[in-house]
Amino acid sequence: MAGIPFFKATACGNDFLIIDSSAWSGDIHSFTREICDRHHGVGADGVEWLLPAKDADLRVRLVNADGSDAEISGNGTRCVAAWHCFQNPARLVRVETDAGLKLCELITRQGNTFEFRTAMGEPQVETELALGLMEDEVAGTPVSMGNPHFVMFVDEFEPGWQETAAEIATHRDFPNGTNVELVRVLNPHDIHICIWERGVGETLSSGTGSSAAAVATIHSGRAQSPVRILTPGGVQTVEWDRQVYLTGPATLLCQGEFFR
Repeated sequence: MAGIPFFKATACGNDFLIIDSSAWSGDIHSFTREICDRHHGVGADGVEWLLPAKDADLRVRLVNADGSDAEISGNGTRCVAAWHCFQNPARLVRVETDAGLKLCELITRQGNTFEFRTAMGEPQVETELALGLMEDEVAGTPVSMGNPHFVMFVDEFEPGWQETAAEIATHRDFPNGTNVELVRVLNPHDIHICIWERGVGETLSSGTGSSAAAVATIHSGRAQSPVRILTPGGVQTVEWDRQVYLTGPATLLCQGEFFR
């Protein structure tokens, strides 16, 4: 029985499958939905498809669990860098994404867990935006990390926040959809966030989401760089001085073949 080889990795609970695109000749979007299914597939938040690279160590194309395309995942990029370091001794991994070239510097390694400091590029911060929802109005800060985010500051994570975030993610003001982060500021260097990812839903962590949340918090004067971002899946650190630097772990979990 022929199988599709894969690696599975996680970055603070944000999990991805890493698959060489040459192993699959069909539609990658429907296949991604199939293999990411947590009951009938391997299960993941998305697939990082490996493509031939020209001016980088790796070229990746990210497809979300629902089969939609995404420009980048900060955590997914770190998972791919971990896969590369597992295969090849390297301290600096250049990953070409649909949001540009990202540089992942290996800080430490313990077994199959790798910690990277990733240069995420310069963010774009817009003025606060009010959105009319079905039963409410909310305000937040749009931030681009090469992919779109809408950051809202809250005192508490209210029950049912997921429904509100899901409505925001597909709001008419975001024709291509958006990721949503809810932020509780704990002190000038620590924030706690919840994440709703476009094409995935609620996730335990997000690299670009952590970056966007930290940027919006610093931009509004609520925090100062560096900022630790506490998520349900773990902790990452963001530094912002023109360019954003994201530091956090990535763990290779397993490898195998998916039969179909």
